Amino acid sequence: MRPSPRRPGSIPGGLHYNPAFVTPAERAEILTWLGQLHPIWEQRYSANNPPPAGKEQRWLLRPVYWLGNWQFACLNYYHPPKGIKNRCVAAEQFPPVLARLVAKVEAIARGMYRGADMPEKWHLNTCLVNYYGSRQENEKRIDTARVGEHKDFEPGPVASISLGERAFFQFISSRRPGTRDEVVFQQWLGDCSLQIFGGERWKNRYFHRVQRVERKAGEKFELHTENFETRRINFTFRYVPDEHIVPFCKLPPGPRDDVRGYIIQLARHSDFFASALSAQG
Repeated sequence: MRPSPRRPGSIPGGLHYNPAFVTPAERAEILTWLGQLHPIWEQRYSANNPPPAGKEQRWLLRPVYWLGNWQFACLNYYHPPKGIKNRCVAAEQFPPVLARLVAKVEAIARGMYRGADMPEKWHLNTCLVNYYGSRQENEKRIDTARVGEHKDFEPGPVASISLGERAFFQFISSRRPGTRDEVVFQQWLGDCSLQIFGGERWKNRYFHRVQRVERKAGEKFELHTENFETRRINFTFRYVPDEHIVPFCKLPPGPRDDVRGYIIQLARHSDFFASALSAQG
């Protein structure tokens, strides 16, 4: 029988949602800090990791920034048990306001998950900052505020903090190869909200996606995103075992060459990456 999605606002067991987790003061502090970042555009493939047969090089849909450790798309994303080496490059630590929020999130998650759902050394030490909006291409605005069906393979619970316009988030059941359109649960993720999911059902069994991002509030963030209009910011916090995080200077020659251009770009505005570049020599 096809699972029927619950109505937005009805949160099933195993999920956590707080629509007002971030206070107005914390929101303002986060936005001030975001104004100092210079996110980058990444390409999916590289010289040492070329596109598979039948596929072409492509840009990601949106600019990104990572904290804790950076998973460059061209190195492939973290995917244990085999995809763990040289995929998570050491990056800047969380700013104080995010560190305080993460401590609260970790306490909530540890109260929700036990046993196999909560790795012994679990802590939220990596964060993907996603910029949702539309890019300017010639005289057209092309909306890219979506994320297709995927799973997060980092061990343990995942937490998501949202700022800006509401996003329509869905968990998807895949019963047959190539079929991922059975919506199990869907909800709106609003401004200043927190979502946590984990466990066998929500994290391991189902895919999830951002189907769309609204425009109703008229939110437009003034950030360093050239030719891109940002209306939603999402912070996705995950756990990568510390032993799988590698400094840029310790990457093997191939992966190091593949991401050197990104590191140079980041180093223009980041003391951390400037130091990483100097350490590499």
